[in-house]
Amino acid sequence: MRFLVIGAGKQGSACALDLLQNPSVTAVVLADKSIDTPAEYLRPFIGKGKLQLLRLDLKDTAAVRAAMQGMNSVLSAAPYYFNGALAKLAVEAGAHFADLGGNTEIALNMKQELDAAAKAKGVSVIPDCGLAPGMVNILAGEGIGRLDTAESVRIYVGGLPQHPEPPLNYFVVYSLEGVLDYYTTPSWVLRNGKRTQVEALSELEDVDFGPGLGVLEAFHTGGGISTMPFHYEGKIPVMEYKTLRYPGHVTIVKAIRELGLLSLDPMEVGGTKVTPRELFIRTVTPKLTKPRGLDLVALRVEVRGGKGGKPAGWRWNLVDRYDEQRHVTSMMRTTGYSLAITGLMQCDGRIARKGVFVPDEGVPAKPYLEELAKRGVVVEETAL
Repeated sequence: MRFLVIGAGKQGSACALDLLQNPSVTAVVLADKSIDTPAEYLRPFIGKGKLQLLRLDLKDTAAVRAAMQGMNSVLSAAPYYFNGALAKLAVEAGAHFADLGGNTEIALNMKQELDAAAKAKGVSVIPDCGLAPGMVNILAGEGIGRLDTAESVRIYVGGLPQHPEPPLNYFVVYSLEGVLDYYTTPSWVLRNGKRTQVEALSELEDVDFGPGLGVLEAFHTGGGISTMPFHYEGKIPVMEYKTLRYPGHVTIVKAIRELGLLSLDPMEVGGTKVTPRELFIRTVTPKLTKPRGLDLVALRVEVRGGKGGKPAGWRWNLVDRYDEQRHVTSMMRTTGYSLAITGLMQCDGRIARKGVFVPDEGVPAKPYLEELAKRGVVVEETAL
């Protein structure tokens, strides 16, 4: 199997690392506009024949098209706004495609515009294949499928420091730009079976993860639920996604947002036009970046309803921690590895469906969870 991994940041590099350790993978091309200094854990693979580093400008369509030729799968860890065009080129090249996504509108557009072409080529295109969206959607889809009637789906996910420091008790575990986008974008939910949007950072609640982690706060953010509210509208009364943080985080972030510091409206400062959000990111990024910071990922998915005329439900729980041996963050393990697993399952036939679909519609939970467990990412299941 030959893979093109686009994006050599944290998630793309983790995806490449996972693929390189699979004996069925014969080649991994890791492509980025700037790829002079690959991640430390990839350096032992350089010069060994299986890993190739490729300088690639995603705005150069001809170069991207050439890079995809001969590939079994294209996996995108690029910024979400490139994914629509990349998926189209992958289908033209006859390659499977999956991405980390995070933008519901792009996923919906892929379904509408590429499904017929992907089926004609005999390939699958799966947007939103990271942690959230991604892993959580597969778990939710599994729970829904086990029930005769599903009444509620509640999803909670957070990437957190193991050793929180004030004032935010948070450091950057992926893109700060992406985090702030989620903090300012309304979240799609189902209420009384109807699709609606709620304000980001709203409806704060406590979620108890028990000994070792304790109580976290949960609040609405956009992006993490993918297209599920569109697919299950009129079928499930309650569905929502919330982000997890240490208690007190949302109060501070709300104040920052309400002061206008996350605005995207340009303003003039000293004769130069800037956006408050850009200035905020530039200011806080050095303080919120911990290259050797130990992180963790907390996840909970609860699906409740009825089975055989009786109340039934399932809960999936995960608390995953930084890999100190390889210096791979938990966010990279749960996101980058998830993308790699999806690509492997597309190529080896364990994902049999062709066309365009999101993870809860076509990624089988059992083999996916088995693959995660092989990597030490163990999701616990409990009947409710």
